[in-house]
Amino acid sequence: MNIINIVNKNESLSSVASLLGRIGLSAIFILSALNKIQYFEGNAQYLASGGLPEGLLPLVIVFELVSGVFVLAGFFTQITAITLAGFSIVSALLFHFNLGDQIQFIMFFKNIAMAGGFMALAAAGAGKFSLDQHFAKR
Repeated sequence: MNIINIVNKNESLSSVASLLGRIGLSAIFILSALNKIQYFEGNAQYLASGGLPEGLLPLVIVFELVSGVFVLAGFFTQITAITLAGFSIVSALLFHFNLGDQIQFIMFFKNIAMAGGFMALAAAGAGKFSLDQHFAKR
């Protein structure tokens, strides 16, 4: 057994790892969109605190929800992952750049880590358990 390539040399393990990774990466965006709907006014004010118009919030909600579902389903995964990586970096810079505040420091690097995860997903693709794979076979 080659311990260096333990996942990518095992198709079943690789497929499950990809699915679990997509579940984890998509969950934060789906849940964030639902939170923004539930607490719309507070989130609109938070958006404005970052210098963006409050009217942008419905578009952010749709973007987070649709892109989260796309990643979860493995649909248009590579382009969606690249887009979410960019979104994560922009969000980090606009809303979490106060690195002197410990919470904002953690939130900033959480967004950077998510961007890294999305770039890895973009490079690897969605895997076997995905709509991308289903449509590629046709």
